Amino acid sequence: MDPKTRYENERLAGKESRERTILDAAEQVFTNKGIEKTTMQDIATAANVGIATVFRFFSKKDKLILAVATRKMEQVLHGFREIAEKPVSCLSKMELLFDNFAYLEHPEQVKLLENFESYVAHLPEPFEDIEAYDTVYQEISRVFASIVEEGVRDGSVRSDLPIPETLTTIMNVYGIFSRKLTLLSHIPVARQDFPPERQIDVLKEIFLSYMRGGK
Repeated sequence: MDPKTRYENERLAGKESRERTILDAAEQVFTNKGIEKTTMQDIATAANVGIATVFRFFSKKDKLILAVATRKMEQVLHGFREIAEKPVSCLSKMELLFDNFAYLEHPEQVKLLENFESYVAHLPEPFEDIEAYDTVYQEISRVFASIVEEGVRDGSVRSDLPIPETLTTIMNVYGIFSRKLTLLSHIPVARQDFPPERQIDVLKEIFLSYMRGGK
């Protein structure tokens, strides 16, 4: 490798490393302090970099917020794709997807996503570049749909289901419910009649029973 190419590779690697450091710091500060109350200086301090460096990568706070939220959804997408490629039955994949989409073991992730959605919902204007986040979300839906379609073909999933409507409903209900239980489970006074894990299992079985075909 010639010196010029080596230098360019090292420069790009250093840039990517600094960006990851800023994103990691932002995720932690957003989770602990809340998105609205967090300043760019808070993030620079947590990342141990100058505030000018933060602005060099993210020209304003909303761009950093979106980058953090999109990265979290990309992690969910990665998990969905791994499950889609497993050599198991369609219904087994669907059950794994439900487990992957439950948040009971990830309270920090729940806090961040809830905070992000609340922040976006209260903005007076549409969130700039939200398409990046939405694209990842739509890809998650596409992977889920491909698994359901696989089940329809092999007879393990009902063939009369309106797949887009069914998937949207299931993902929204299951995601919102599991996130709510996760948040409540970490509030001592929010007593539950049944353990959150059991409630999630019941809801999962309801959805699987509804979708299960005759095979």
